[in-house]
Amino acid sequence: MPRCGHIVLTLRLIKRSTLRHYAARFPKAGRPLDHWARLVLSGAWQNLVETRRMFPHADQAKVKSGRTVTVFNVCGNDFRLITAIHYDRQKVFVLSFLTHAEYSRNLWKNRL
Repeated sequence: MPRCGHIVLTLRLIKRSTLRHYAARFPKAGRPLDHWARLVLSGAWQNLVETRRMFPHADQAKVKSGRTVTVFNVCGNDFRLITAIHYDRQKVFVLSFLTHAEYSRNLWKNRL
């Protein structure tokens, strides 16, 4: 776990309100998104390998900007949560939340 002096650094989630918006739009995903957020806030990952210890199906993808995003399955295979994880700063940015069908079209890669 990363340390700063004697303080243990945990992940920060940017913006939790965005998750609440997605939960209101897709009520089925509300509890799983809340559970995901709680797990993220308890983590202190340094890389994808450590992320996968908590979320085995987390995957990375390159997007049009050339950056790498991390994708999480939510509600089994029903939804995808797309994030940018800055391991060096211990921040997880919520970028997009898509249905499986929207995700499969790959149009989201061109927007990020």
